[in-house]
Amino acid sequence: MTKRRAAALTAGLAVSAIAGGFAARTVLRRRRPDLDADEDLSALPPDDLGFVESFDGTKLAVRAAGDPTNPMLVFVHGFSLDMTTWHYQWTGLSDRFRCILFDLRSHGRSEPAASGDLSLSAMGHDVAAVIDATVARRGGVVVGHSLGGMAVLAAGETHPHLFGGKVRGVALMGTAASDLLRGVMGSVTGLLRPRLGSLSQAADRVNRLRRHVVAGRGDVGALIARATQFGPLAPPRVVNHVVGLAARARSQVWTDGLAELMNVDLRHALANVTVPTLVAVGDHDRVTPPAAAMILVGELPDARLEIVEGAGHLPMLERPDAVNDMLARFSSAALARRTTRKGREPTT
Repeated sequence: MTKRRAAALTAGLAVSAIAGGFAARTVLRRRRPDLDADEDLSALPPDDLGFVESFDGTKLAVRAAGDPTNPMLVFVHGFSLDMTTWHYQWTGLSDRFRCILFDLRSHGRSEPAASGDLSLSAMGHDVAAVIDATVARRGGVVVGHSLGGMAVLAAGETHPHLFGGKVRGVALMGTAASDLLRGVMGSVTGLLRPRLGSLSQAADRVNRLRRHVVAGRGDVGALIARATQFGPLAPPRVVNHVVGLAARARSQVWTDGLAELMNVDLRHALANVTVPTLVAVGDHDRVTPPAAAMILVGELPDARLEIVEGAGHLPMLERPDAVNDMLARFSSAALARRTTRKGREPTT
């Protein structure tokens, strides 16, 4: 294999494993017809709530859909993505719920992080700021995917009063509290980290390779299709949308943000998430595999596990009907349940 070909393959592997995978477009098209190919996944929820200011002055773009008097769901997106990854949730659930979506700092339409702070702690503050500004006193359910789920857990560390207060339930998809180096993202980072090199240096290499691949022409090829984040049922438009978001993400997300993510250990915060918690994972998830979800369930005070069959790391886009049904059932039950803080059973 020539050096040029090896470099291209490594670059494709890095971008595919973390951001979605260019090669999947060809492979998945053969496996499943794209029945809704004309649907605009980049469409935004209709209600523009403006910006919510986080603890350090970073302004977060917030939008919503649904009747404000309905039960509330707050959606938090994953690494290098934005609120549009919840397209099928706000379009499919806003007839029953008030769906609130926002972009984390340095992502999507939100401002770059003040002072460059892309730590999980800062993103936990982002989650808390949006909840404080948008969720009514009666409370709601917070739904986080991947990095977004970890940001919800980080909010449990810095804002424990929210859980059992405005946060009545939590749904975590493709989320882990630690040990991300064991998944696909960690494998790619390790591949690009020379001996004794730092995670920050490896993340910088991933970003440079990502930019190289995005600037090139054509797909990386079917050789790296197995390294993508998607299960066998993901339609081509979903893969293309996610890859496009990752390609447009700010470089700081891929450098500082990725290094922070690889170092995360939020196990100490789990005891503060005292509300009913749904942990959902795709059976084809290679980033945060089902084994990681099982560990998370075992460490949370009040959690249960749901496996989304046929899905990879983005079940809300790959199997939206199954995920919407799951979220609607869980949220309705969580919001109907009387809760108290610190995990105590309610008194009558």
